[in-house]
Amino acid sequence: MKKIILITGGERSGKSSYAERLAHELTASPVYIATAKIWDEEFRKRVERHQQNRGPEWTNIEEEKELSRHDITGRVAVIDCVTLWCTNFFVELQDVALALEALKQEFDRFTAQEATFIFVTNEIGMGGVSPNEVQRRFTDLQGWMNQYIASKADQVVLMVSGIPLKVKG
Repeated sequence: MKKIILITGGERSGKSSYAERLAHELTASPVYIATAKIWDEEFRKRVERHQQNRGPEWTNIEEEKELSRHDITGRVAVIDCVTLWCTNFFVELQDVALALEALKQEFDRFTAQEATFIFVTNEIGMGGVSPNEVQRRFTDLQGWMNQYIASKADQVVLMVSGIPLKVKG
């Protein structure tokens, strides 16, 4: 049975740890789909540390944009994270409307599978309005994509200082 869970919150609020624990509660062999683009060597090392910390029971998939290329039917997958996924579309398309439409279409294709999807995202708009135009545009994109995923989700959890607060479901 298909299930979509969205875990949101600020940076270092415990989102990823909570998502990983939840995935482990649901299956012994979860999938981890990392959407990060490797920008530099420091970030590459960070990614490697995270992979090692997850352990051998995880299937690790690196996918910057086309999540639907991966068949995870019958599996439990953590998708970490929506913010970096949005960044990849935004950088390529340079247009909020085009990026949002592309993201929605890809989300719908990906989540058409019968699987459990645990999406991790950031609430970047909670900190006030940025003086930078590009950041304001990205914040709009991120907020609208979060709303779209939340509207499709069976459950939404807001993480606050490591504490999960059920918002939906």
